[in-house]
Amino acid sequence: MGRRSSWEGTPCPIARGADVLGEPWTLVILREAHAGTTRFDEFRSSLGIADNVLSARLARMVETGLMTRVPYRDGGRTRDEYRLTQAGADTLPVIHALGAWGDTHTHSPAPGEPMRLVHTPCGELTRPGEKCDHCGGDVNRAELRRLEKETHDQVPLAEPVA
Repeated sequence: MGRRSSWEGTPCPIARGADVLGEPWTLVILREAHAGTTRFDEFRSSLGIADNVLSARLARMVETGLMTRVPYRDGGRTRDEYRLTQAGADTLPVIHALGAWGDTHTHSPAPGEPMRLVHTPCGELTRPGEKCDHCGGDVNRAELRRLEKETHDQVPLAEPVA
């Protein structure tokens, strides 16, 4: 699939955001990155994405500042992990809103549920944003936990790399 014209220079922030986030696979890769996936093989395994497509998307996400490469050693070989930057971490409300919209307005052939987040100070479900839906307290990323679907364990979100 060829890339359409870039909206990079447009004054419209929605078009500029779509220019960065609108490629196929980008949002689901970000979803996995928020959940803590960092390695190429993990992304490929969890998403079922072709190597060439995943390579291209990760390269573009690094280029646009959503992710950064962090080297690690795997046996005798140095490889890269892909970690969220602050720009990538700031997509959490977008990912969460799109999941909620998809849950309401699209049909799934298999049961599923959107990403559920717990505000740890009050222990209740909330959405990412400035205030908790339940207690009204301030919300920051460090106080949010992702609720695992099967186990209902509360798992911290991936921390962005500075």
